[in-house]
Amino acid sequence: MIRALTGFSTRHAWKVIALWAVVGIGLAVLSPMLMSRVTQSQTGEFLPRSYDSAAALRIAEQDFGVKPDATTVTVLVARTDGKPLTAGDQQQIEAGAGKLAERRVVMPRKPDEPAALVPDHSQTPRVAPATMAPDRTFELLTVEMTGNSSDEGVQSVFRVFRDQARAQFDGIGMRTGFTGNLAEASDTTDANRSTALLGHALLTGLIVLLNVLVFRSALAALLPLLAVAMVGGAAGGAVAGAASLTGLKLDASTPGLINVVLLGIGVDYLLFLLFRFREQLRARPEQNARQAAAEVSAKVGTAITCAALTIVAAFATLGVASFGQFRSLGPAVAVSVLVMLLGSLTLMPALLAACGRAMFWPSRSLRRVPRPGVAARFGDLVARRPLALLLGSVVLLGTLAAGTVGLKMDYSQPDDTTTAAAATAAEISRALPAGVSDPTTVYMVAKDGGTLDAKRFDGLAGELKNTEGVGQVGRPVLADNHRAARIDLFLNADTQSQRARDLVSGPVRAAVAAHTPAGTEAHVGGNAAIVVDISTAVDRDLRVVFPVAAGLIALILLLLLRSLLAPVALLLSVGLGFAATLGAATLLFQHGLDRPGVSFTLPLVLFLFVVAIGTDYNILITDRIREEMHRPGPARTAVARAVRHTAPAVATAGLVLAGSFATLATTPGSEQVAFSLTLGILLSALVLSLITVPALAALLGRALWWPLRPTSPTPPTPPATPGTEAHPFVAAPRPAPDHLGAR
Repeated sequence: MIRALTGFSTRHAWKVIALWAVVGIGLAVLSPMLMSRVTQSQTGEFLPRSYDSAAALRIAEQDFGVKPDATTVTVLVARTDGKPLTAGDQQQIEAGAGKLAERRVVMPRKPDEPAALVPDHSQTPRVAPATMAPDRTFELLTVEMTGNSSDEGVQSVFRVFRDQARAQFDGIGMRTGFTGNLAEASDTTDANRSTALLGHALLTGLIVLLNVLVFRSALAALLPLLAVAMVGGAAGGAVAGAASLTGLKLDASTPGLINVVLLGIGVDYLLFLLFRFREQLRARPEQNARQAAAEVSAKVGTAITCAALTIVAAFATLGVASFGQFRSLGPAVAVSVLVMLLGSLTLMPALLAACGRAMFWPSRSLRRVPRPGVAARFGDLVARRPLALLLGSVVLLGTLAAGTVGLKMDYSQPDDTTTAAAATAAEISRALPAGVSDPTTVYMVAKDGGTLDAKRFDGLAGELKNTEGVGQVGRPVLADNHRAARIDLFLNADTQSQRARDLVSGPVRAAVAAHTPAGTEAHVGGNAAIVVDISTAVDRDLRVVFPVAAGLIALILLLLLRSLLAPVALLLSVGLGFAATLGAATLLFQHGLDRPGVSFTLPLVLFLFVVAIGTDYNILITDRIREEMHRPGPARTAVARAVRHTAPAVATAGLVLAGSFATLATTPGSEQVAFSLTLGILLSALVLSLITVPALAALLGRALWWPLRPTSPTPPTPPATPGTEAHPFVAAPRPAPDHLGAR
């Protein structure tokens, strides 16, 4: 099937390219609108219904009219001269709040931006007075807006509202401050906008520079980016369409993560094809370029397919996760990778066939076989000293893996204390409980579904007021339908902190369980409660997803390699790479930078990306080793040839993918993920795939493929005559020295 697909694409190259251009560009244009319809704002909505905070969210939505995509901004209003607010000032502030509540905030648009294709987040926020500071130095207003705080369109609307509010209160001699998730996200985006643009520019430059150095060709340098852009546009539309059909809701960060993954693996797959295509044209200069493209695409297509299916299988296992954010992320990445696989088997072969030898213009390297270079010498070294290199790599990885001793999970949210929103929050916390702008709320309903009397909960409110860590307690408030009640708590700890989560999971929930009136049930909600339940769900998912994903990856390797020993060796090596990466992150962030621990999502993210994507390189090198072992000669000679031909592709692809993940560091709060994924990919490509696996293959020889061993029934062929031009990455195909031995 792979051969038929790649063959069709090379025979009808221009038709395939035109089809991908139309589909890719069309879906890329529609993608923002499609994605806006399948993304979800509240993290708590991803929790199973059985969790306490998820039940609280349902009551808030059904009985109190809280919108599921609501986000709250707290506005601080104070006199510019620092004096306490007078009664007249308070009246002016509340009058200003009323005017803001009547004004629709229109989302700004770029002049050339088509309105029909970009989600419109224009809205009329709910603005209401919240509380006065005890010393009357400021009054707080609560502003309810809709949309995900990480959505740039929602942030744009907030900026417009912020400017309107400032203008409104400046006119009466008042200053304003803004805090909350949306304000913090907007400030952070503004502060890091130039850094993010620089990161993407550097990544693009890295890809182009590496390809220019390797291929000495402008077309080969730019083509990967153009091809991945077309396929990526189609993938985004496919993910949104699949989510719409299945009812899955995606987190707002999912599209950005998918783009990073597709850029990395898409360029990787095209590089694998380009290196093999150039090798084929050098080895058979008389062959028609279109035929060479078809032959190469069929050979490499098998390895690419298995590599992509490994990623798909790993991420598809997230479908069994209980946490909805994982459950939707897995299929989304799996669908996008399948689209990239289809592009790798159709668009990329078509591009090779259409460009032919012009792909490597103006380089003249196709006219001669380069002399043995770094890759050839390294391949010979692996074949001569496999035990020493294997032990060295194991010691390196094992030392890093030891860093996991004492590993702790950190469930706190990233916090940038340098933003204006953080300064406003600090000012508020000096006069009021730290959680005043983000209350923890207890929701009550009758078990029989009947109506309630607010006075029934006065006792519960009193007990909560005396509970450890609770600063203030609001009076019980009934819903309009009298079928639910709520009590707002203001903790003395920042609701994003571990202290707040300990209070919610301990004293607060214990007090609620002990003092809820008979015949009613109560649920604790709010951001701190949601994170507590997320941590429980994630712990459960880690125990389920890891073994399921490992089993599926092992099955794919078994089918690809048709061996029992080789899949075990590859799984053990990538497992060691995963442990080494997690250990390095623990050493740096938990011990070196004195963080509370590593991010609670990091182990799962590392497992999926480092194990699944890192296995791509192992599959490529292992598949080439097996191919070379089918040729005549000693097994170690085959390993040397495989490393010589594959090392440049693996090293270049690894650097590109690592650079892609490194750009995540420009996203605030993603420093741990960026560091860990970058290091993990570099270890997978440069250590595991180029040292550990080849050294193990050299030691085991053809026994690695037990019970089906490759054979070499015919005598060795004479070595090719080397050329005169040295090449820094790729060496001439020549057999390794006889003293390497055979197994």
